Amino acid sequence: MKTRFILIQTSHAGNVGAAARAMKTMGFDDLVLVAPRWPNVLRREETIQRASGALDVLKNARIVETLDEALDGLSHLCATAMTPRDFGPPTRAPRQHFELLLQGALSTHAVAHAEATAAATAPTSAETGVGFLFGCERFGMANEDVYRCDVALQIPTHPQFGSLNLAAAIQVIAYEWRQALGGFAALATAPATTTTNRADAAQVAGMLAHWEQALLAVGFLDPASPKKLMPRLNQLFNRAQLQTEEIHILRGVAKAMIEAAQAKH
Repeated sequence: MKTRFILIQTSHAGNVGAAARAMKTMGFDDLVLVAPRWPNVLRREETIQRASGALDVLKNARIVETLDEALDGLSHLCATAMTPRDFGPPTRAPRQHFELLLQGALSTHAVAHAEATAAATAPTSAETGVGFLFGCERFGMANEDVYRCDVALQIPTHPQFGSLNLAAAIQVIAYEWRQALGGFAALATAPATTTTNRADAAQVAGMLAHWEQALLAVGFLDPASPKKLMPRLNQLFNRAQLQTEEIHILRGVAKAMIEAAQAKH
């Protein structure tokens, strides 16, 4: 499904770069800027620095003068607004709305909108897709732009502080939409240790005997009243599932303790 992120009258160049980075991390690359403050915003140093690896998204981004130009080929428009508008579209959390959209619960409205869009833009585009609209950093989205949308997405935030940076809001929306579309599999990583290096019972017993000597040498273990210190240490090390290299480290610590105790006498 075509997905486009549309930034309206963006005033901070860094936010454009950060938006490109947020989009790329979720696999999106269709970015359109409507009348940004800086005509050369895609080439400004701050934009490039904040993009940090998403220069391809900036390279493919478009700058247009009107919102109408940015909506070409889109059938479902999602505004991002903290405050619901009177007579405006329904307000929903992103996750809730995306579930409804992909389940087909909104299909009737979407089809009607798609037909109207296709008629208005023919023959330039017959494709349909989803557009996410974001207003300028200071004032948000204008009412007339919100009214054109099918929904106003409201990111659930702390009730006493819901102000999100533009790029942060884009990251949240991009993540939720990607998850709704199926998401990405987590990268597989090799286990930190393998069972082939697991210390055997004899190695653990030898290390414990070495530690008993060291604890006696430093005066931590009272031979007249040992209580259950060593059995508890035994259980502790068993739970740790020590590797052979770790046995060597622990025996090195025990050796150093004994040598330090001997040096004092």
